[in-house]
Amino acid sequence: MSPRGTIRAGGNPLSLWRAVRSGEVRPRLAAECWPLIEAGYRAVLAAAAGERAVYGLNTGFGKLALVRVPADRLAELQINLVRSHQAGVGEPLCAPVVRLALALKLASLAHGASGVQPAVCRLLEAMLERDLLPVIPAQGSVGASGDLAPLAHLAAVLIGEGEARFAGERLPGAVALARAGLAPVTLGPKEGLALLNGTQISTALALDALFALEPVFAAGLVVGAASVDAATGSDTPFDPRIQALRGHPGQIAVAAVLRALMAGSAIRRSHLEGDPRVQDPYCLRCQPQVAGACLDLLHQVAATLEREADGVTDNPLVFPDSGEVLSGGNFHAEPVAFAADQMALAIAELGNIAQRRCALLCDPARTGLPAFLVREPGLRSGFMVAEIASAALASENRQKAAPASIDTIPTSIDQEDHVSMAAHAARRLVPMVDNLARIVAIEALMAAQGIELRAPLETSPRLRLFLEAVRAVVPALHEDRPLSPDIEAVTRLVRDGTIAAVLEAEERATLFGARP
Repeated sequence: MSPRGTIRAGGNPLSLWRAVRSGEVRPRLAAECWPLIEAGYRAVLAAAAGERAVYGLNTGFGKLALVRVPADRLAELQINLVRSHQAGVGEPLCAPVVRLALALKLASLAHGASGVQPAVCRLLEAMLERDLLPVIPAQGSVGASGDLAPLAHLAAVLIGEGEARFAGERLPGAVALARAGLAPVTLGPKEGLALLNGTQISTALALDALFALEPVFAAGLVVGAASVDAATGSDTPFDPRIQALRGHPGQIAVAAVLRALMAGSAIRRSHLEGDPRVQDPYCLRCQPQVAGACLDLLHQVAATLEREADGVTDNPLVFPDSGEVLSGGNFHAEPVAFAADQMALAIAELGNIAQRRCALLCDPARTGLPAFLVREPGLRSGFMVAEIASAALASENRQKAAPASIDTIPTSIDQEDHVSMAAHAARRLVPMVDNLARIVAIEALMAAQGIELRAPLETSPRLRLFLEAVRAVVPALHEDRPLSPDIEAVTRLVRDGTIAAVLEAEERATLFGARP
């Protein structure tokens, strides 16, 4: 049984969503949420019993909002909504994203402003507890009015329809619930709309990418420092006085990490005197400025997603104190779309500068090392085509980084005439992180080889840990061999945090805040 986390009506840290994503915790609502939920539910029942037309309670949806639905057909209205909106297409979302989506929906409902009955929230809790995950097609959302199609597939399981994965099997929703010892809910007024309206899929996709990126970012700093040493570059550009004069916190943090990683390098000491080079190429020298700017951007992204995860993105919203049900636009996922676009820019730029270091390390004119980092170049090609692969990956990420948030297309007969494309923006991110991880892995192989070619001079104690991690899975390249298995082996070290672990816990906390 996994330990339990607590979801509150606001104030939830990103560390909670990280633990939900991994399955480390199975969250439940805090006790103080239940009175809020009950009050919102009573307000909806009162509104539904009244004579006034209230969007989503007793009217149609979208362009059909002017169509009034009789009181005796309100339950049918909600069922029809869930069924009709299951128009998602494409491959199913992965389990970590679906876990996040379930938990984020629960967090939104916890405020009581959506007006759902407590039974809906209890079923969401139970599904998370049992890891019963709806099958949700990845495509079909334009990011307003919320993530309608994918969330309809999530909601379908709550009413005993759709499909879900449970205990390793893909099952009809009703069967999955029964095997988990659960019963479907009967939707009341507005409840189908409350489940479908929201940004939880887009936000889950963006959070998944943010959490996947962090170990890759940290590994990139370790490998970047190793490349400086392999190229007999200077650590002078990382001097804290230089960073302080500009003042950007990300730049200051990155430079401090790079200095610490290179401290005590005999390779660096060997060229402190008499080195004719005055300055290194930008890909070595400007790492604090580039990676630091990316880090500042990621901190902004994290803050946006933390707020979005805590917010209510339903429509209309219920205010039990006054009994009002107000229509608004909180379902519009523009903040998530912007955050995802910012993350895409950072991922692409980290790959761009890492790829330039790969190219540098292969160039004997700039490093004094053998061409393509292999003895007897010409007879052997060494890392020649690995460098080309890094260029291909960097180019692909540049193409993927084109902003999605500026795209829009009118839907629902122009009622929903401006949309965010947040789901598109967020869904492309993990493939971009995968590309970046492979670029970093290729650079890691080259940097390790370059440092070893400097023997008998040794790198720093911290970077020797990096070398040991790489050599534990891939031997040095003395004779040409297929490099794809080597790249994939080191990519796993980049993704799983093995290379990032060269950084001390305090350094990781500085880079990524209080998040573990």
